Amino acid sequence: MKVALHVGQLLQPVPGGIGRYARSLLRGLPRYGVDVTPFAAGDAASALPPNYVNLGRPYGSMRYEMWHRWQRPILHVDGDVVHAPSLAIPPVSGRPLVVTAHDVAFHRFPDATTRRGRAFHERGLDLARHNASVVLAPSDFTRRELMSLDFRPEQVEVAYLGADPAPPVDDTDVDARLTAIRVLRPYILTVGTVEPRKRVRHLVTALGHLREHYPELELVVVGPRGWGDVGRLEAPGVRLLGALPWVLVDALYRRARVCAIASVYEGFGLPAVEAMNRSCPVVVAGGSALAEVVGDAGIVAPPDNPEALASAIGGLLADDARRAEYARRGLDRAALFTWDLCAARHADVYRRARETAPS
Repeated sequence: MKVALHVGQLLQPVPGGIGRYARSLLRGLPRYGVDVTPFAAGDAASALPPNYVNLGRPYGSMRYEMWHRWQRPILHVDGDVVHAPSLAIPPVSGRPLVVTAHDVAFHRFPDATTRRGRAFHERGLDLARHNASVVLAPSDFTRRELMSLDFRPEQVEVAYLGADPAPPVDDTDVDARLTAIRVLRPYILTVGTVEPRKRVRHLVTALGHLREHYPELELVVVGPRGWGDVGRLEAPGVRLLGALPWVLVDALYRRARVCAIASVYEGFGLPAVEAMNRSCPVVVAGGSALAEVVGDAGIVAPPDNPEALASAIGGLLADDARRAEYARRGLDRAALFTWDLCAARHADVYRRARETAPS
């Protein structure tokens, strides 16, 4: 079957998680009998296949506004099914539409994004609700969130995201990479865009408690600054490294004592899978998809509770055998979340959308 896949995120300077998702689908879907035609409005990135379709002008946000406000111009890219891997939704005519809704954080935390961004995503959510044959959610948690916002149960399917398995790396290379960024002391790692719902400030507070017993311990924060006030993060032992090349993030996962994710809201939680893939024990805040993703392979602390985070992290730091057990569990758990399994699930959903579409 043929699927037209929107890859606009891959044209951005920093493609982000949705870009990684789109690229992984391009790579994995042909193994499951899906002929993918990638499309977007803009010149192709060098890594896109030769059958990429450039929709032409208008580019970027102007085209997305036209899609959402006026449902124009109608998409004419070849495909039995059209897949929008985010809430930038093209107008289609006479074909089934599949939309991925990664989360509804913009709805639950409206102050955590711009007014324009919130309006855009709310409109995309409304279009998905009324126009999509199938809406894909990356977790059962997000599926329940969508159904609470009037999506029909039979409309929403779960397709877990994936992560590439960790390739073998020489210990000397890992040490050299960490030395290059001056990460030389024991550390807790957190990875993700630094924005209010990530609750990085709670990890800063937790670190303060932990340094009473582990004075050399650091908190390494990796990820770009997002929108909104995240509170004061500068404190003894806190290293704000910003966005880093993947080889450095990979090295940080491999040497972290614990990967801690304090987010009060996540639709999936890819950093948790990336950490588990590298035998790094994880501590996550409960209340969203993070607990679902880590299962019994991670420690789940109450949300919005820095003291509980400190206790959970401290319990791992104080017990090497327990850390090793959670590292082993995490490696087994991460095998459930691969891009190959993700592609297979998408191929099934595309076929269902094609077969159930009105003739």
